[in-house]
Amino acid sequence: DGQIFLETSLFNSGIRPAINAGISVSRVGGAAQTKLIKNLSGGIRTDLAQYRELAAFAQFASDLDASTKKQLDRGARVTELLKQAQYTPLPISLMAASLFAVNKGYLDDVDVKKVLGFESGLHQHLKSSHAALLAKLETDKAMDKGAEEELTAAIVAFKKSFN
Repeated sequence: DGQIFLETSLFNSGIRPAINAGISVSRVGGAAQTKLIKNLSGGIRTDLAQYRELAAFAQFASDLDASTKKQLDRGARVTELLKQAQYTPLPISLMAASLFAVNKGYLDDVDVKKVLGFESGLHQHLKSSHAALLAKLETDKAMDKGAEEELTAAIVAFKKSFN
């Protein structure tokens, strides 16, 4: 139950579904999410709404301060990270790993055009080297301190090999 507002400019820029997160509302969306995903995605809706407002403003501004530029860069990476091919649902564990990586700033220095490649490579790395962690995240649907530390170490290790 709720209202979803679509935006032509988002659709034309390749973002699908082209939902305006700033004004769309859902009473069911949060209830359908696991605690793990809800915790990791908590601020993303607000961040994306602010990013889109800043991006619209930045088109007319000639000089942006460092914090505004950083917020725009992060928003572009989050937007890219949330793109998903049709008919390719992600398991909760991999979705959590992606959200964790972007929330903790591990994608801040990854070129926007390489974000999806980074995510795909990270998922493969986790599947091949940290299957037990993924299974734990799927089963528990929560992230304890040990899982957070292991995921951090896995992301750092993968990032060293990512070019």
